[in-house]
Amino acid sequence: MKIVVLIKEVPDTWGDRRLDLETGLTDRSSSAPVLDEIDERAVEAALAHADAHPGTEVIVVTMAPASATATVRKALAMGATSAVHVVDDALRGADLLLTADVLAAATRRTGFDLVIAGNLSTDGGGGVVPAMVAEMLGVPQLTALSSLEVADDSVSGDRVSDAGTMRVSASLPAVVSITEALPEGRFTTFKGIMAAKKKPFETWDLAELGVEADDPAQARYIMLSVTERPPRAAGTKIVDEGDAGEKLAAFLVAEGVA
Repeated sequence: MKIVVLIKEVPDTWGDRRLDLETGLTDRSSSAPVLDEIDERAVEAALAHADAHPGTEVIVVTMAPASATATVRKALAMGATSAVHVVDDALRGADLLLTADVLAAATRRTGFDLVIAGNLSTDGGGGVVPAMVAEMLGVPQLTALSSLEVADDSVSGDRVSDAGTMRVSASLPAVVSITEALPEGRFTTFKGIMAAKKKPFETWDLAELGVEADDPAQARYIMLSVTERPPRAAGTKIVDEGDAGEKLAAFLVAEGVA
């Protein structure tokens, strides 16, 4: 089986994250870049299946600047078989649709039986890329899974919602996205880090994938402006002088709550 895992480099979750007000993009100099934690879990899910089924190929695919090489190699050090890194200056500031288009093209070129991704990145937080990739590949999608079971010709899992837990399944090939309910990614070892340096690592650009960043036939999102969030203003303080209830009710009415 060939499993493709979509991964992403993001600013450190525990660091200070800001927007560059001139470009409207994430200021990646404000925090050290890391492999997204949810993607580590996606890699772990693929590796767990590979551990139990020798011969399974796990390919990590990412769209990121050239500087993300070390982050991609972490997935290789965890145990992935090979990596594909899509690098192109035209992708700077790519929207969700272009991102999905590129990832789908790269996945199609590598070949796949199953695609695993995190359900929500910690920087953009769009939460729709896995579904868009599935649509572009023309295969079933199972999103936001809290459990994952992979068989020879099918994939299944649980999706938790406010209404309850749904058991969903699909035949392969398919695309799935997983939540934080799945196990954390395994630690990398010195042996794994050294082995990662010798594993296949391909770098592709848009021309090789046949994708146009400025294709007029494709609708794209356009950011018109970006501003810094204003500082939080002090709230209204009600001093209880025997009439706090009346003051609170009047405040709620004035705010349109009551």
